[in-house]
Amino acid sequence: MRTTRLLAAAGLAALTALLAPGAALAAPTGKDDTSRSDAGTSFRTATEIEQGDRATASASTGDYLYWSFPADAGQRPTVKATVKLPEATAGRPDTRWRVDVYDGLRRRQSCMYGMQSRPADAAKVDLTCVLRPVRAWSDPWSNDPLPGTYYIRLTATGLKTADLGSPVTAEVEATSKDIGGSAAVDGSLAKPLVPGASVDTDDTADSGSRAALSTAEPEDGWASGWWTDRWLWTGAGGVLAALAGIGGYALTRGNGRPTSGA
Repeated sequence: MRTTRLLAAAGLAALTALLAPGAALAAPTGKDDTSRSDAGTSFRTATEIEQGDRATASASTGDYLYWSFPADAGQRPTVKATVKLPEATAGRPDTRWRVDVYDGLRRRQSCMYGMQSRPADAAKVDLTCVLRPVRAWSDPWSNDPLPGTYYIRLTATGLKTADLGSPVTAEVEATSKDIGGSAAVDGSLAKPLVPGASVDTDDTADSGSRAALSTAEPEDGWASGWWTDRWLWTGAGGVLAALAGIGGYALTRGNGRPTSGA
């Protein structure tokens, strides 16, 4: 029985060591927010921002504003946008501001929850869109979010002619929550869906004739989410199964060979 207790203590220590990295994975990165003061007017001219950055732009009512950010497998992106309106155009319930998010294939992604469209009935309009978790791979017929560049589009609908051209100030921010093993799938893309990923990157080719690659990528690089809590629970399950086997053997083996009678 003493041997069984020692084995159980060793297994508990191994289980603690396996679960310890989970706390480090959940720790915040401590990245400071930065700000960009511009926005693009199309997918091709979208302003690149990093997750956690806060981007602002001064524009006119009726403009289409575009930003882009990277999202990797296992992340669940959240996009927040704030529009500040002048007094002359505030309080117009017929006008609605809307934020839409598109993936690297320029497919509009639906929001799991959040208010992505609101009427311009106040001087400030707050919008939110929480996307589905990004998957490392999906079937061709599926509309699942995939790793790569994501585009934010902010615009107003239902505008009156008199309101066109009115100055507005917009602010957007993209963040992500690490979903972990619950979003893991068997398979991965050969390359993330970023602008220019399919062009020839041979060093001998004329660099001026190639499309510009997107420079925005996750802080730890693409496919940085290969390590998930699924590995932890798999290892923990193996340790517990081994302990259960050792304990069952110790309880059923008896006291050895019986002694012969005198």
